[in-house]
Amino acid sequence: MEEKKFDVKSIIGFVLIFGILLYVMYQNQPTPEELEAQKQAEQAQAEAENNQSKQNAALVTTASDYTENTQVLDSTQKAALQNKVGAFAYALTLPKSSEQYTRVTTDVFELKFNRKGGHLAEVKLRNFVDYDSVPVYMVKDQNSAFNLTFGTSDNRTLNTQDFPFEPTVTKNGENTVVSMKLKVSASDFLEYRYELKPNDYMIDFSIRSQGLNGVFNTSQPIAIDWKQKTIRHSKSISYENRYTRLTYMHDDGKVDKLSQGGDDDETVSDVDWVSYRQHFFSTILAAENATLDNVAMTSLNLVEDEEIDTLYTKLYTAKMPLAYNGGELNKNFGLYYGPTDSKTLKQYDKGLEKSIPFGWGIFGWINKMLFIPLFNFLSGFLPYGIAIIVMTVLVKILLSFVQYKQFLSQAKMKILKPELDAVREKYKDNKLKAQQETMAIQSRAGASPLSGCLPGLMQIPVFYALFMFFPTAFALRQKSFLWADDLSSFDSVLDLPFRIPLYGDHVSLFPILAAIAIFFYMKMTTGQQMANQPTQEGMPDMAKMMKYMIYFSPLMMLVFFNNYASGLSLYYFISNSISIGIMLVIKNYIIDEDKVLAKIEVNKTKPKKQSKFQKKMAEMMEQAEQQKQAQQRGRKK
Repeated sequence: MEEKKFDVKSIIGFVLIFGILLYVMYQNQPTPEELEAQKQAEQAQAEAENNQSKQNAALVTTASDYTENTQVLDSTQKAALQNKVGAFAYALTLPKSSEQYTRVTTDVFELKFNRKGGHLAEVKLRNFVDYDSVPVYMVKDQNSAFNLTFGTSDNRTLNTQDFPFEPTVTKNGENTVVSMKLKVSASDFLEYRYELKPNDYMIDFSIRSQGLNGVFNTSQPIAIDWKQKTIRHSKSISYENRYTRLTYMHDDGKVDKLSQGGDDDETVSDVDWVSYRQHFFSTILAAENATLDNVAMTSLNLVEDEEIDTLYTKLYTAKMPLAYNGGELNKNFGLYYGPTDSKTLKQYDKGLEKSIPFGWGIFGWINKMLFIPLFNFLSGFLPYGIAIIVMTVLVKILLSFVQYKQFLSQAKMKILKPELDAVREKYKDNKLKAQQETMAIQSRAGASPLSGCLPGLMQIPVFYALFMFFPTAFALRQKSFLWADDLSSFDSVLDLPFRIPLYGDHVSLFPILAAIAIFFYMKMTTGQQMANQPTQEGMPDMAKMMKYMIYFSPLMMLVFFNNYASGLSLYYFISNSISIGIMLVIKNYIIDEDKVLAKIEVNKTKPKKQSKFQKKMAEMMEQAEQQKQAQQRGRKK
């Protein structure tokens, strides 16, 4: 074996490097003064952290205190506990219960009250299941917290979440009363009182105190701290999240909302109620007798990636200061856990149904006064899918006169097109004269491009109202029709092994049918308008724009509505199919172009008085032409 030979130069190099490192370390070592300063800083930091820990321990009790101290204690331990949390030490000395929760069942609820904190730890709606046939829970797995933060007369800040409440369940006639008391003595306490009524989603909830007027620090506000993460209940979490929104009523009936898609916060006074809406279900806290002031609300969007964020849609918080009355607390609320259904919410006479997004202004009025009553009537004796079709037919019959006016205007413009083309050719060098003659011919014939647009504009309120109606119609939830399992959700006929941006991971059939119907309808109507639409110099090429719309609108329907309620896509499919039929009937059997032409000729012979608008337009056009000619003469000079 060949012996390893060490290179003398390499050894010398290693020695030099090691020596340099030792020298650098020696030069950079701290001086005695620096070491002393560092030691003092570390001692000061440790002392500050120790003092902060002691201060926190003196102010607020913890969950471990509850676990360790709810047992028989000697006098020394009781004194230490009294020194720690003051009068509320009494609650921690009571015998510890073997059960953490108090369970109550009604016709509509299965409830669990947490003895630690006294709030509702679980709310199950007995009459509903989610998209996966799992019972609907409004509160579960610590997604909600409802606590009071308050000050005491001995300068402590405490929170109800850290103390045990003593539960009692009694009857008040047919009602079930659950009392959760945080005691400071045998007869003095802070109480959460829940009164549950048969077949009722509204819980009468009150917060009151007895014998605590010397315990509370009334100069420090007592505040409700209410948080809740809304649980996903629908097939598409992004679609459900679109209609999940914090809504509140304030200032004598004014309803406002926090942001729908992003994070938002607001502080509002004179608040009547706060709704944690999660599309088809809502949690609402409504103040009784007096409104709430300085309510600080926040909404945090929890769905950033639909494939990862699958459990919760939003995080809501609300902090509500409560006023003392003679040093005591006595505040009454209504606490609603149930469906976001207008018929159910309206019966409480608190304006809760206004939390549902029917649409603003005239759109909401159309929904509330027309479509909701009509659909409720039809669905009372028809299957829900058939009720949608019948309602669509009735709406189209109601708007058929609008389509007639639209097609009549198109027919007139088609007949006048040769004459209008001749005028534009004759006055091609005088744009003002060409426009004046065009307007004169259209006016005498009783035809105008605007007369074809106005009927279409009249349909927009109906279109938008129905766009808001179907996604919020609770009655459609989990109602099937043909291949659609749920008319309030998308109708998947094919699940894709991948996700297409904006489209999704499935193929819905009703949007495809609606897109096809829209394409043929626009091809028949917009195509006719393009043929009759002249191109004017300096103006956008409307014919080209309408040509793009023929393809763009169906594509938007195909993509955008793939994740929308199938009931809405069903409506658009039936609506456009009926429109095509109405158009063919009007065109082939009602509008006679020869008769229209004869009427136009008669109108031409009649003296036509210009309206004030027409006179004004003519004057403006003449002034514009005069200015243009003056500018041209100035350039020649």
